[in-house]
Amino acid sequence: MAKINIVLHEPEIASNTGNIGRTCVAAGADLHLIEPLGFVLNEKSLKRAGMDYWDRLSVTRYLDYEEFLEKHPGAKIYYATTKGPRTYADVQYEDGCFIMFGKESAGIPEEILAANPDTCIRIPMIGDTRSLNLGNSAAIILYEALRQHGFEQMEQKGHPRTFEWDENK
Repeated sequence: MAKINIVLHEPEIASNTGNIGRTCVAAGADLHLIEPLGFVLNEKSLKRAGMDYWDRLSVTRYLDYEEFLEKHPGAKIYYATTKGPRTYADVQYEDGCFIMFGKESAGIPEEILAANPDTCIRIPMIGDTRSLNLGNSAAIILYEALRQHGFEQMEQKGHPRTFEWDENK
């Protein structure tokens, strides 16, 4: 199974991080959190955010971006930004790659984006839409990466629904 890593650079909203954590559990992805966080990550806050699955999540915290880079030398990192020259579907996601998202209020810092122009990606949007919700953005790009790997070893739950039409109702 392809291993994809989701990185949140200084996330500010616990419920967004919780949503992304749940998506990572469902997708078999690892979550990486670069501090500072805009919330306290303790048992009480996790329960309040409905993150009862947190114990099944592979999550690693880093003091800052530099520590993250030190722990993953040579890693392939894609930077999700509204300023990316290519769409998220225009790249091939390697096994073990990292997909980074910035904080809700400001995105990934400009100096990081400027240092990595070839791996900046975006989600296309119509008009003057500023951005999508962080949890939605992470899910869109993560599942594209998994699709490219054929959803390897992912359990297929459920069956196609069939509906019977009753003209008398």
